[in-house]
Amino acid sequence: MEKLLIFNDGASNKFWKIKAEENSYTITYGKIGTGGAVKTKTFESAEICQKEAEKLIQSKLKKGYIPAEESEGIIKESAMIDKAFWDLLKWVKSKAEDSEEQIEYLIDYLSKLSVKDLIKFDSILNQYMNKSYTSDLWAAAYTILGGCSDDCFDYFRAWLIFQGKDVYDNGNKDPESLIPFLIKMEELDDLPQLEDLLSAACMAFEEKTGHDDEAYYDLYELLAGFEEQPELEFDWDEDDEEGMKKRFPKLWERYGEVPVEW
Repeated sequence: MEKLLIFNDGASNKFWKIKAEENSYTITYGKIGTGGAVKTKTFESAEICQKEAEKLIQSKLKKGYIPAEESEGIIKESAMIDKAFWDLLKWVKSKAEDSEEQIEYLIDYLSKLSVKDLIKFDSILNQYMNKSYTSDLWAAAYTILGGCSDDCFDYFRAWLIFQGKDVYDNGNKDPESLIPFLIKMEELDDLPQLEDLLSAACMAFEEKTGHDDEAYYDLYELLAGFEEQPELEFDWDEDDEEGMKKRFPKLWERYGEVPVEW
């Protein structure tokens, strides 16, 4: 169930929207033309949730709110679009040399955004994480690092995304194109791993609202949903050294015998 109401008495010009799904509802409210604030509540059952949502709607109608005929122009769409996502990563990388400091800049920036924009950033990040969840890239990460667990591959892909859109796109098509960036990383005595990027939005949410990670992920699921990680079938064998050499000859030449040190 979803309902959008508006209120205008000459002094106030605001909207109120409720969306109930299963046993939770999300309310977005604020001045018309803005993104508004967001809050959510979870109940013991979907039936209770629907009843409580209906009560709130009736309460708003009694206060003078009226149903909106259309939503266009009432609630501002998120400013966090694909280009803004990549521009933000580029900006934080320009603020410091050290990746830890860069992530601190990112968290600080995200904490100043609306909750909807903050979650949209995380949603875009997760979409690019899923797009890079491929057997080919995992084989490359395994070669570079001399082994690569599930978590390790998550952190490697986060590092890849943080390098920027062109590097990300090219790296997915041809992992050997990453060699110059890996060399630069080694010169900085760093690793192709960036775990902190994956939790940056959650940390910004906690800083902004004072709520914990459980509240963040509940709200994320209501606003963005959760995309399941794609199914993956390995087409390589870690014990097939000759096969790995043929797959990535340049990567193997540089890292096959001497992988990036932890």
